[in-house]
Amino acid sequence: MFEFLFKYPRSVYARGQFALLGAGPKWLLIVLILAAALGLAWLIRSRLSQAAPVMRGWRVWLIWSLQTLLAAILLVLLWQPAITIAELKPQQNIIAVLVDDSRSMAITEDGITRQAQAVSALQNGVLASLNRGFQTRLYRVDDAPARIDSLKDLKPTAPSTRLGDSLKQLSEETSDLPIGAVVLLSDGDDNTGGISADAINSLRSRHIPVHTVGFGREHAAHDVELDDAVVAPRALADSRLAAKITFHQRGYAGAKINLTVRDVSGGQPKVLAARTIALGPDGNLQTETLMFDIGGAGARTLEIAAVPLPGEENTANNTLTRVVNVGSDARRILYIEGEPRWEFKFTRQAEEDDRMVHLVSMVRTSENKIYRQGIADPKELAGGFPARAEDLFGYQGLIIGSVEAGYFTPGQQELIREFVDRRGGGLLLLAGQFSLADGGWNASNLTDLFPTTLPTQSGTFHREADPRNGTTHTFAELAPAGVDSVITRLVDDPAANAAKWKKLPYLMDYEDPGAPKPGAAVLASMITPEGRKLPLLITENFGRGRSAIMATGGSWRWQMSSPLGDTAHDLFWQQLLRWLVSDTPGHVAASVPAQMLLDNGTIMISADVRDQQYNPAPDAKVEAHILGPSGVSALVEMSPVPDSPGQFQAAWSAPKTGAYLTEVTAQRNGTELGRDVLTFQRMDGIAENFHTEQNRELLERLATQTGGQYWKPADLGKLAGAIPFSEAGVTMRETKDLWDLPLVFLVLLLLRFSEWWLRRKWGIV
Repeated sequence: MFEFLFKYPRSVYARGQFALLGAGPKWLLIVLILAAALGLAWLIRSRLSQAAPVMRGWRVWLIWSLQTLLAAILLVLLWQPAITIAELKPQQNIIAVLVDDSRSMAITEDGITRQAQAVSALQNGVLASLNRGFQTRLYRVDDAPARIDSLKDLKPTAPSTRLGDSLKQLSEETSDLPIGAVVLLSDGDDNTGGISADAINSLRSRHIPVHTVGFGREHAAHDVELDDAVVAPRALADSRLAAKITFHQRGYAGAKINLTVRDVSGGQPKVLAARTIALGPDGNLQTETLMFDIGGAGARTLEIAAVPLPGEENTANNTLTRVVNVGSDARRILYIEGEPRWEFKFTRQAEEDDRMVHLVSMVRTSENKIYRQGIADPKELAGGFPARAEDLFGYQGLIIGSVEAGYFTPGQQELIREFVDRRGGGLLLLAGQFSLADGGWNASNLTDLFPTTLPTQSGTFHREADPRNGTTHTFAELAPAGVDSVITRLVDDPAANAAKWKKLPYLMDYEDPGAPKPGAAVLASMITPEGRKLPLLITENFGRGRSAIMATGGSWRWQMSSPLGDTAHDLFWQQLLRWLVSDTPGHVAASVPAQMLLDNGTIMISADVRDQQYNPAPDAKVEAHILGPSGVSALVEMSPVPDSPGQFQAAWSAPKTGAYLTEVTAQRNGTELGRDVLTFQRMDGIAENFHTEQNRELLERLATQTGGQYWKPADLGKLAGAIPFSEAGVTMRETKDLWDLPLVFLVLLLLRFSEWWLRRKWGIV
């Protein structure tokens, strides 16, 4: 219909330039149009007194508008309107036809594979029509483009698709050829996540339009797909971890599905967690969190899965794999308490059975007397709280109980800041009569370190009255941010966990921690006897470390007043203290952008290297020792990152599929600074199982950004007519008349008919 009315394809109007070929100047055309409008207005006004009464007001001006528009169109036609456009010279340009040859094109829909549909579309006159005006070259495309002689050479078995990389490579390899356009037949399943700006720019620099043809359904009829699973890449042995699973479904709204986490590291898979959940509306992203115990030290390969439902079209996208490196090095926490109290006793008791977290404590029993527990040797903490970085930085976590800020010297307070910011340690402040605002911490130089803005006034600590007098008490409850937190998960089921928090015994005391800062997370709240809702547990990241406030010193009642065998108190404190220290880095902290390498072994290994004072060590010698499957071994020297002291990087490519163990070591002047271990895994042929619906958005965006057009297979008969209008390759300028457009004559006819019809309707014909 478009070409019937406008004579030429849409691409002509999209790329062409409007021109007036008449001999007269353009200003004269404008003057004549204005003159015609004024002349018609004067003529109508001069006869208005003789006109029928019905021709008054808006009716007369509507007639004037129709007559003026008709005169303007006729005048424009006298100036010979046309459109100029670059057009490919026949038989002097190459059209590159790329057919997606990846495994997703082998998906069968309506009894025929996507690639078979593409081949059929090309053979049904498209290739023949292109050959009449151009030279055509056939390519199969997956990771890279490869020229083929015939469509029979296509076999959709490639494990991945990289459309952007392939188009960029094609542009570079054909830089000396007159490529007039690219025709890409694909489902748009690009495993890199999209088309890079470099790929687009390489095509646009040569003005090569990419015409995309989409195959495959845009939405599956019956499918459940896992979009992501977030699991901490590192953990302490025997830790409790969370798997945050994001997924969507179509065709199963309201149905129930089983989510599982399995350890497949050994010979026999072991189920670590499982839960049945109800599916939400079709197409909506849904997130569920499963908690599980990771077990002993070593590299763990986890398989997160949604058990397939009856009738699923694709079950290969129901499983994701993640790798967790479980460490065996125990963590030490320094706990300083300003007074003997029950909270100290029960916290130490909760950690007695945790072999991975060791509490070293110092309690002020009198003004000048300190009682030490858990020390490694008699000299440890003999002089009180550490005054040197090398002494304090030997711990991974720090707990400050009911201790006033004035107890610490200015140098020690600055050391606490550096412990969190530079060392990367965890700081936990507990409420008490000498803590937080009541301990003068609101006037210290460490206020920016805390996750809340402490109250300016004192008297914020409240102790519960004798419970026998019948007064109300302070109770805890789970906050929204604590629903998915591994710290506050006392029961695996989220609803049961929230109910468990409401049933915890009342707190013996509480303190107003102030307002949480914008970057802080309130994991638990408390309801005071006056009905106020205050934050109870607040966490925040600061520098390389983290800080938290527990706004009570009376959680010990969760242990004393709970039934025998209730582990809520011990579990909470074990999880809180593990959170405090589990991410505290050593002198060397190694990392990779992603632990799962899908279809591409290239990986960037990074390391943050610190000296004994945890200052950046830019002059260190850093190496990565890599061990992989089938005897793969490599020693890679890491280079400093410019303008980032202490940061080192090295690029490497994993040659085979499987798990890789990497140990990064750092030395300076022949002395070892530290080492770290990380794991990653290469898996090929997995990405093609996900996002198998046609990615029409990507194909349309690619076509739009390069000056091409997105086509449905049914419309390919018009492709050959749109291809010639391109500025790529060998072109010539063409001028196409617009005065004889069918639309123009229809508009002229419509204007005259409209005026006649209105006059007849108003009885003045």
